[in-house]
Amino acid sequence: MPNVFRLFLVPALVLLGTPATAAQSGDSQDEFWAALSGLCGQAFAGRLVSFDESIDAGWLPERLVIHVRECSEEKILIPLHVGEDRSRTWVLTRLDDGIRLKHDHRLESGAEDDMTWYGGHTTDPGRAWRQVFPVDDYSRLLFLNGGLEGSVANIWYMDVRPGEHFAYGLTRAGRHLRAEFDLSEPIDPPPAPWGHE
Repeated sequence: MPNVFRLFLVPALVLLGTPATAAQSGDSQDEFWAALSGLCGQAFAGRLVSFDESIDAGWLPERLVIHVRECSEEKILIPLHVGEDRSRTWVLTRLDDGIRLKHDHRLESGAEDDMTWYGGHTTDPGRAWRQVFPVDDYSRLLFLNGGLEGSVANIWYMDVRPGEHFAYGLTRAGRHLRAEFDLSEPIDPPPAPWGHE
């Protein structure tokens, strides 16, 4: 398959769930935000359901846990724990022009990792159950400077199906990571993520 087609195939599959116009979506981002906020204070266990074993092998034997730890009208913080690794927090920010997703990566000392604050921003209203975050300019530059050229085409997404599952995904040509968390069975919240004690 020619590279020009491969570049658009996977992102197109992710975006199939997104509506073409704002009129079709109604208040989809408000509904998405409300559904996620409704989970605030709760933690949930999950697993990888789509992965590349050569890249994601370190995650496969570990217990995955998310904790919807902090919520406000403007910001939601969701730490992701991979076994004993508490380095990751997803930071969602509600803006006038959509929702921004950033990845806050910390060292065990609490200091910021060199590769942190990357992410993306919605470019359409999405759906009440799914928001999609194409990579932003800051992140492209960060990836290029860090030798991660393949990541400049990243698209992240989050699904929220209250009572069913929450999903986090990363996709680009030749890469699809998806983790799903069972929202039907909350678990005890984990310790604070590194740098957020």
